[in-house]
Amino acid sequence: MNPHSISKPLSALKAGPLKGRVRVPGDKSISHRALIFGALATGTTRIRGLLEAEDVINTARAVQALGAVAGKHRDIWEVRGRGVGGLRAPEGPLDFGNSGTGTRLMMGVVAGHPFTVTMTGDASLSRRPMRRVLAPLLEMGLEILEPGKETLPLTLKGTHELMPIVYRLPVPSAQVKSAVLIAGLHAAGKTTVIEREATRDHTERMLRHFGATVATEAKGEETHITVDGDAELSGKDILVPGDPSSAAFLAAAALIVPGSDITIEGVLTNPTRTGLYLTLQEMGGDVTFENSRDEGGEPVADIRVRASRLKGVRVPAERAPSMIDEYPVLASIAAFAEGETRMDGLAELKVKESDRLQATAAGLAVNGAKVQVEGDSLIVTGASGLKGGGLVATHLDHRIAMSFLTAGLASEASIVVDDSTMIATSFPEFRPLMEQLGAHYREDGR
Repeated sequence: MNPHSISKPLSALKAGPLKGRVRVPGDKSISHRALIFGALATGTTRIRGLLEAEDVINTARAVQALGAVAGKHRDIWEVRGRGVGGLRAPEGPLDFGNSGTGTRLMMGVVAGHPFTVTMTGDASLSRRPMRRVLAPLLEMGLEILEPGKETLPLTLKGTHELMPIVYRLPVPSAQVKSAVLIAGLHAAGKTTVIEREATRDHTERMLRHFGATVATEAKGEETHITVDGDAELSGKDILVPGDPSSAAFLAAAALIVPGSDITIEGVLTNPTRTGLYLTLQEMGGDVTFENSRDEGGEPVADIRVRASRLKGVRVPAERAPSMIDEYPVLASIAAFAEGETRMDGLAELKVKESDRLQATAAGLAVNGAKVQVEGDSLIVTGASGLKGGGLVATHLDHRIAMSFLTAGLASEASIVVDDSTMIATSFPEFRPLMEQLGAHYREDGR
């Protein structure tokens, strides 16, 4: 049975001060990549802190189906890889559930193997467009056996004779960049991705860690990222830091619930992922990074957050790639800020697990906030708080659900989300960690 076939409404109740020190699960983006690169490496990759959420587990199942050995031993995941180009054809379709990241990165893997693979996913994933990632991979030699089809299920045929390309990203997308670079590992020659706006660089960092030759060069207003083909990766040890996108909900809750003071330990602070925290500081939020350190090639810190009086700000479009997943929760707490918060450049939100731009605006409106959408911008005019009392349509989107379950902790009346089951796809510990800090939820939906 599909775990999301039976909805589970959940209401967030007004909370007292949130207090304590907690650690959020491992970063989802890094977890996906650790499994995939481990499968493409020779030898054994040991991963500590892997996020054991549905999206990542589906990627683990996919690399197993392609012939890598992946499993958990005590508290460490081990992957015994088959080398670049050494994976085998799966016996059946690869089901990625709700994971766009796993799907798109694995398309880059499949492109470099001479076999046919059918990729499937749940109803939400099957609505999401794959055109942007397929376009450069088709240039390199990947084939779609259903010409013109751009959504899952898709049947793809790879090749050992991929062509290296120079590809300029039409829109900022770490997933598209990563898929092309992964495919480039299999090509003969150098594959280059050109981006005008910085996107998450976990792929580049981790590929270097595994032994690939990756060069990053600034040329005017552009950055050229080049990977050498015919690559050989070697198994490595990986420590996955805490996911800043998951930590965002805890941080946001602490800012808006009076008297709160929390510390979130061991969070990834890669500058391509910290746009939300910069924005919260600009809004007057008491957000500080403590005990900054480097772990496995990535910057990490403990984030301390104390309740603050927030003011509205304008969030520039160029910041969007560093906080694209955090706009729903930012918009939710902007209703508690004084004045107008304007978030520009949100086109990418329209093609996430749901149309997050419309879903966020609708959820705010039904709970009494003044909100409007202008093209690719979202504008929230804050007041002394959020009225609440409304039912939020989540559209099977985990981040919409968690964003309003965060806002409801400080709203006048409880906020209800129509379904909470899909939260397990990315952050199954969301509710217990929030409750550990002092949050209150009720399952009857009211």
